[in-house]
Amino acid sequence: MTLLINGSNLKIEDIVNVARNNEKVGLDPNAVEKINKCREMLERKIIAREIMYGVNTGIGEFSEVVLNDDQVQDFQKYLVYNHAAGIGDPMPLEYVRAAMLSRINVHSHGNSGNRIEITQTLVDMLNKGVTPFVCQKGSVGASGDLAPMSQIALLMMGEGKAYYKEELMTGKEAMDKAGIPIPGLKARDGLATINGCNVFTAMSALFLYDANNWLKQSEIAASMSLEALKANMGPYKSRIHEARGFKGAIRSAASIRKCVAGGDLAEGKLKSKVQDAYSMRSTPQVIGAAHDALAWARSQVEIELNGVGDNPIFFPDEDLQLSGANFQGSPISVPMDMAGYVITMVSVLSERRMNRLNNPALSVGLPAFLTKGAGMFSGLMLSQYTADMQIVEQRILSMPASIQSIPAAADQEDFVSMGMNTAIKNFQILDNAYGILGIELMAAAQALDFRDFKFGTGVTKAKEVIRKYIEFLDIDRPLYDDHTRMKELVKSCEILHEVEKVIGSLG
Repeated sequence: MTLLINGSNLKIEDIVNVARNNEKVGLDPNAVEKINKCREMLERKIIAREIMYGVNTGIGEFSEVVLNDDQVQDFQKYLVYNHAAGIGDPMPLEYVRAAMLSRINVHSHGNSGNRIEITQTLVDMLNKGVTPFVCQKGSVGASGDLAPMSQIALLMMGEGKAYYKEELMTGKEAMDKAGIPIPGLKARDGLATINGCNVFTAMSALFLYDANNWLKQSEIAASMSLEALKANMGPYKSRIHEARGFKGAIRSAASIRKCVAGGDLAEGKLKSKVQDAYSMRSTPQVIGAAHDALAWARSQVEIELNGVGDNPIFFPDEDLQLSGANFQGSPISVPMDMAGYVITMVSVLSERRMNRLNNPALSVGLPAFLTKGAGMFSGLMLSQYTADMQIVEQRILSMPASIQSIPAAADQEDFVSMGMNTAIKNFQILDNAYGILGIELMAAAQALDFRDFKFGTGVTKAKEVIRKYIEFLDIDRPLYDDHTRMKELVKSCEILHEVEKVIGSLG
């Protein structure tokens, strides 16, 4: 199936399908018409020598420098050269593909002023598997992601480096092997390729997709721990959460009820405390707050994916060009900072439940550290250390990047969003979250093996999946393989998919 790009209705799931699953893309005929109409207006203005920022002027501190006719075309080349100033390791290819799709959607509004050849080349690169080599670090999130997008733009001149069929080669070689003509850069084409927060917005789309799946698995883990700890399930009744009204909490409580349904705990056959500790009782409120934060972040990211982040912006119907600051990344970096730190918050909750499973004073009759041979064996004592280390790293990374602006460009660009820092650290937070949740799931499965009552249908299925990969810890063994295997299991979403097969969607 081909995804038709028209400037609107691009969803996070579309980004995932193109970036990771290589779904084909195409330009909607209306988008082609709008791009051509805008370009015709731009060329008329160039001929009329109308002053336009980034077309026949310099940029940043040099915006008052007017270029002559001979300089206009070469300026785009040098613009891309001097902005291709990233550093370090290559960005994962899915980030680059996602950014290219995001930029194609911006062009499809017909407000960017580029030639249709530029947009079509990006489409062809996605469809034929040419992915530019892009350094992960270098963007400050205004005037957009200029450094990484410039490494993409180098391919428009047959320069830079790119991957083709998993092999890194020169940009020219990759384009030639894929049979993609090199369009070159004419007036406006360079800036129209690199402007806007396309990279960190696209990265944020991928993160939000993964974070939502992680949150659903955190509800599965909570359900397993709650059953192992013989929790009072009264606080999970729908009326409690409906009385307060937060959508995320209502959703989270419903998901956990689904997981434990059919078990002795849910059916009131086990004795429970009148009130449990907060880490057991307030899970829907905490995970629910994270759901609500991700929902807001998603709305902001999808607005940006379908908006125009250029400067200047061209309005051909009014024969108008306006210069502003739609490249400013704060509308995305602010909610995405929140999206990152709520994953840390829920990870802390997970570790607190794992602590209760380990601690004989809190575990309602479970053996100390979930081992039958306490003293000779230490069981899962050290698993908690590993979780704690990762949580500390998450907390360090949870400082918002959106308040960290450092002025640049001789103070012309004196406030920037630092959105790329947000995007990079969010994936680091999530990477730790996979490990932390994996440890709780492993501990919960171990704890459930010490219980002799009937578990919920969802909990039973989750435990079955875990036991495919992790044996019951009868006597101590090195646990690093188990920890890493559980981390990869959570990341794969196999537990989530198998549980949803038997109890339905978790939201």
